[in-house]
Amino acid sequence: MKINLKIITFSSVLFCLIVNSNILLADAALGKKVFNKCKACHLINKEKNRLGPHLMNLFGRKSGSIEGFKYSDAMKNSDIVWNEKTLKEFLTSPKKNIPGTKMAFGGIKNEKQLSDLVDYLKEGSN
Repeated sequence: MKINLKIITFSSVLFCLIVNSNILLADAALGKKVFNKCKACHLINKEKNRLGPHLMNLFGRKSGSIEGFKYSDAMKNSDIVWNEKTLKEFLTSPKKNIPGTKMAFGGIKNEKQLSDLVDYLKEGSN
């Protein structure tokens, strides 16, 4: 009986860990919904600029490098290379992270939404 109780307890704890860890995993499908906040200014599937630059081939690209788009000096001189970490930092609070950016977006504070968005960008822009 002691062994069965230990197995049940262990299984319950393991189940809770698995369920809770899946809640934190990024989900590109949910990220597409978060991208609705971005699509008025950015395209992810065409090399066409809008109010903001297109996001095609975003990962590994230096900030402020799309030819023909008029970036702020702050963005051009930031020396950021876009990856998961730099995007999350920037998108949390664009004006705080690159003072002087022209991007008029307050940021995404919800960590899950931010992870979902970055996952969607990773999947859809490259």
